[in-house]
Amino acid sequence: MGRANYGYYRSTIFLAMFVGYTLYYFNRKTLSFVMPSLMQEIELDKDDLGMITSSQSLAYAISKFISGVLSDQISARWLFSIGLFLVGGINVVFSWSSTVAVFSALWFLNGLGQGFGWPPCGRVLRKWFEPSHFGTWWAILSCSMNLAGSLGPIIASVLAQSYSWRTILCMSGMIGVVLSFVCLLVIKNEPKDVGLPNLGVADKKSKGESSSNESTLSEFLLSPYLWLVSVSYLVVFGVKTACTDWGQLFLIQDKGQSTLMGSSYMSALELGGLIGSLAAGYFSDKAVAKQGIKMYGNPRHYVLILMMAGMFVSMYLFRVTVTPDSPKVWILFLGAGFGFSSYGPIALFGVIANESAPSNYCGTSHAIVALMANIGGFLSGLPFSTIAKHHGWETAFWVAEIFCGITAVCFFLLRNIRSKMGHVSKKSD
Repeated sequence: MGRANYGYYRSTIFLAMFVGYTLYYFNRKTLSFVMPSLMQEIELDKDDLGMITSSQSLAYAISKFISGVLSDQISARWLFSIGLFLVGGINVVFSWSSTVAVFSALWFLNGLGQGFGWPPCGRVLRKWFEPSHFGTWWAILSCSMNLAGSLGPIIASVLAQSYSWRTILCMSGMIGVVLSFVCLLVIKNEPKDVGLPNLGVADKKSKGESSSNESTLSEFLLSPYLWLVSVSYLVVFGVKTACTDWGQLFLIQDKGQSTLMGSSYMSALELGGLIGSLAAGYFSDKAVAKQGIKMYGNPRHYVLILMMAGMFVSMYLFRVTVTPDSPKVWILFLGAGFGFSSYGPIALFGVIANESAPSNYCGTSHAIVALMANIGGFLSGLPFSTIAKHHGWETAFWVAEIFCGITAVCFFLLRNIRSKMGHVSKKSD
């Protein structure tokens, strides 16, 4: 009966978070979806659009870090629901507005609300799913972004034929507001909240750990493993962002390929990324089920290192083998291969940061590594394009490739480092 109860709550909680985060992402991108019809009514130049979208990106980076820390201190379901309510409400107010200054201010507030979405999800997943299933469900939940990103433009363009951009923003915002109340009712922080034993307590192996599974902030922050994961994530996310932002230009300007081939390459990369995220979660969960979570090393490392090596190989082949005469299928294969091997590690770094942290700092752990990833994303912009400007795309991608290779080798050499962050009791082994 207990197992059936777990199944019921897991499925309803996961469904609420999946639909909720799909709406989070849809309401993050609504401005992009309705941009053509909005610009027909209101005159906006490129600088105006840049200011509006940049205000959201800046707020999101700040908010995601703060939210990660907050998710360790306050109820995850309240944080998730309040964020969705704010995002939906701001979209409704946005639909009533008409000036660039107000658009920018509201989209900054949208970015602040957006940061409340993902960190609570990670905390709830960790509480409700065993380590041997955590990675798979994390990867499936992250597919909500792909769903919103792929269906969003289609839904918006269909609605735009019958409704104004204001009506579309207002409708999507109102749905978000209504669903925020549903999420507040359905999502439960942990099994204990509904009278079921928490997984760590129920597991006999974990007896005696519940009291020792917490650490002081200094013990947690001084863990070498936290910084190994953070720096590796910075490089992987930076290299992935560089390839998604600039790969198209590299193909067209240096490799003599058509614009259509450039966009096809990006589609192949995103499709490969979706499959890679799911594969990374599934196969690393298999390794955890077989070996269990250990104090030294992590069963997920082998999948992670293989995929990081795959990133290096696919980048090398892309840089060296692609010419104006290359078969289209080969270029698409390399795009899908890079997507597969780069999105997989991105999913795993989040899982590892969450599950290896002390129970009282799992949200903070994810916040720190996500902040490092955002720094990597920033470095893939202006510094990367400056190298390309002075030395060409070939050199810029070679530099990214070298960083990727060095990180993969370093992670391989340090794969058996102590992976339990923070304080470890003498009873644990």
